Amino acid sequence: MASKGEDNFQKRRLRGSYVSVILSVSLVLFTLGLLGLFLLYTQKISDQVMDDIGFTIYLHDDNKAVDIERLQKAIDVAEYTRTSTYVSKEEAVEILKSELGEDFMQFLDYNPLLASIEVKVNADYASTDSLAIIKANLSRSAKIKEVVYQESLIQKVQENLRIAGIVMLVFSSLLLIVAIALINNSIRLSIYSRRFIIKTMQLVGATQPFIRRPFVRRGILHGVYSALIAILLIMGVMYYLQQILPDLIQFQDIEILAYLFAFVMALGIIISWVSTSLAVRKFLRMRRNKMY
Repeated sequence: MASKGEDNFQKRRLRGSYVSVILSVSLVLFTLGLLGLFLLYTQKISDQVMDDIGFTIYLHDDNKAVDIERLQKAIDVAEYTRTSTYVSKEEAVEILKSELGEDFMQFLDYNPLLASIEVKVNADYASTDSLAIIKANLSRSAKIKEVVYQESLIQKVQENLRIAGIVMLVFSSLLLIVAIALINNSIRLSIYSRRFIIKTMQLVGATQPFIRRPFVRRGILHGVYSALIAILLIMGVMYYLQQILPDLIQFQDIEILAYLFAFVMALGIIISWVSTSLAVRKFLRMRRNKMY
C-alpha cells in the first residue's frame, strides 16, 4: 500500500510539474505575443502616418481646365501617388477663410491664391529623398509654378520612427533572452524530477536518442498547449482593446493575426523542443553521484 501511495504521490507531483511548465511557458509566450502584437500594430500606425505625407502642386493662373485635368490624370497614374485632390482658386479662398476665421477677400480686389493639386504619396515614397526627386521631375512642367512639401516635418517623422524601431528591437531582444532563460529553467526543473528514470534507462542499455525521444515529444506537445493558451489570452486582450480602439484593433486584420499566432506557436514549439533536448542531454551526461 505504501508503495502504491508513493506511486500516486509521484504521479501527482509529475502532473503538477507538467502543469507548472505549461503555465510558465504560456505566460512567457503571452508576454512575447503582446510585444509582437504591439510591434505589428506599430508598423500599421507607422504606415498610416506615412500615408498622410504628401506635397502640394501650385498651378499657373493661365492653365486651361483641360490642361489641369490631363496633369492630374498623369499624376494619378504615377506609382508614387496614393490620392490626389484638385483645389480650385475659389475653394482655396474658402479653406483659408475657415482657417483664419474671417473674410480676408473684403480687403482685396482680386483672388491672390493659386489653384493646386494636393497629392498623398504611398508609404514607400514618403521620404525626403524620394520627394526631392518627384519635385524635380514635376517642376519641369510649364503648367506647374511650384511644388511644396514640409521637409522638416517628414525628417522629424522619419527620425522618430527610426528611434522607436531601435528601442523596440533592443527591448524585444532582451525580453526574448529572458523568456528563453525562464522557459529553459522551468523545463529543466520538470525533467529534474525524472532524472533517475533517465539514468535507469541508460543503465539498461537504452540509447540516447531512444531516451530523449519521448521527453522531446512531450516537450513539443507542452509547447503546443502553452502556445494555444497564450493565443487565447492574446485574443482576450485584443477583444478588450478593440472596445477602446475600434479603429486600430480589428479582428479582420487576418494577415497580422496569422503572423502573430504563427510566431507564438512556432516559438512555443521551438523553445520547448530545444530546451527539453538540452535538459535531457545534461542528465544523460551527469554522473550518478551528482544526481542526489
